[in-house]
Parts: sequence; structure tokens; C-alpha cells
Amino acid sequence: MIIDAHSHVHDPVHSHIALLDEAGVDRAVLFGTRPHPERATDLASFRSEMSVLDETISGRSNDPDGYQAAWQELDSACAAYPDRFIGFGKVRLDQPAEQIAVEVEREIVGRGYRGIGELTPPPDGTARIEPVLRAAADHGGLPVVVHGFTPTTAGDLATLAGLARRHPDVPLVISQLGGPNWLTAIELARDTPNLYLELSTANVIFAVRLAIHEVPDRTLFGSDAPYGDPLLARTTVERVTRPGALRDRVLGGTLAELLGL
Repeated sequence: MIIDAHSHVHDPVHSHIALLDEAGVDRAVLFGTRPHPERATDLASFRSEMSVLDETISGRSNDPDGYQAAWQELDSACAAYPDRFIGFGKVRLDQPAEQIAVEVEREIVGRGYRGIGELTPPPDGTARIEPVLRAAADHGGLPVVVHGFTPTTAGDLATLAGLARRHPDVPLVISQLGGPNWLTAIELARDTPNLYLELSTANVIFAVRLAIHEVPDRTLFGSDAPYGDPLLARTTVERVTRPGALRDRVLGGTLAELLGL
């Protein structure tokens, strides 16, 4: 089974299904989203959508209405294509730990989602996810995905590795291979048994090749669609691996084990 470990709700949703079909991808982890760059029709509208993205990944977006709208889109997409999408839910990090625990139980476990993410703590603020990790451990070790590209810093990645070691029963996934800090991400994952690397948006092919070589059992094929493309992301993995067990693990086997599929 080939599973895209990182994608966001598309508008319209069927356009995402078409991309998965084209790439020969069976299923995709789906995150809710406030920005929709795929809606843009020109430079101005694209800038508008990206300004929303900037608010989100910098940790400045805590509007309850925005969260609710994203939840509704995610629910609808997963209900429309339950055999293709694997829903992951996001929780607000600007809340007391007790409320985070309540939301994980109600909004993620209660909705039948399989993991938590993509979390977007502010730069140098990744320690805020620790209550989420505690809640994930309380529910059997739900996988937790954290934004890894800019503005996430090398210090943030080190903090994530430290948190992973404190919560060894929770698979903690750094998305986008840590962005420009990919070497640091690979080193940290190599030395942290429950730290995983999702491979989307790597800016050099060496990053993907080295990640798979150093962490063969904890690297996950992902596209970050609509920002990336499932076909190109799959081709990248296949370019740096040979047919066989390793490639199969990266393209979906490892994630299927994590999710009990």
C-alpha cells in the first residue's frame, strides 16, 4: 500500500483524488487547513492565501472560527472518501494542558481520526506541544506531526527530539524533512528511536537519499499537497531507492504499521 504521509484538504476535494490516482497512491494522510493556495487564480490571490499560511505556520493563527471551518472541511473530505483519506486532527496550542487533553479525546479520538497534526507552534516555541504528546500517549500513542519547514528552527528540532525522548511511546513526525535544517533533522532522528522524518519539499535530492540511508525504518513518503505534488514526491523516493523492501517501507509500509492498517 502506498500512503502519502502529508497532505492538506483541497478545494475541490476531487482534484486531490485525481492527483493521487495519477501518482498511483492508495491513501493519504489528510490535515485540515486554513490557506488554500490551489484556489488562487493570479499573483494577488496567491499572495492572499500565502499570507494566511504565514499566520498559520508562525503560530499566530488561533482564531476559533478558522479552526472550526478547517475542521468542517476535513470532516467533509474524509466522509466523502473514507477509503482514500486518513484524517489527522489539529488542536490549538494556546490552551491549558487540561483543555488540550479534552480536545484530543473529543475532537480527534472522538471523530475517529488516526493522529494529530500538522501542529504549527511558533518559532522557538515547540515546547508548547508537550501537552499534546501526553494526551497522545494516553490514547495508545497516537502519531503526532509537527511542521518542520521554515520558520521552524534548528533549535526547535532539537527541542522536538528532547520531547520525543521524554515520550517514547508517541511517534513524533517532523514534516518537510526539517526544511533547510535537514541535516540536523536527520542526525536527531538517527539518534531518537521514536522520531520520524516525512520527506516532502526537500530542496536537494541528497537530503532524501541521506535521510532514507540513515533512518530507513522511520522515513515517510509525503507530498505536502497542494504545495507539493504526489507524483513528483513518489518519483523522488523511487529515484534514490531500488525496488524492494526498503522502498516499500518508505512509500507506505512504515506508516501502515504505525496506523495499524
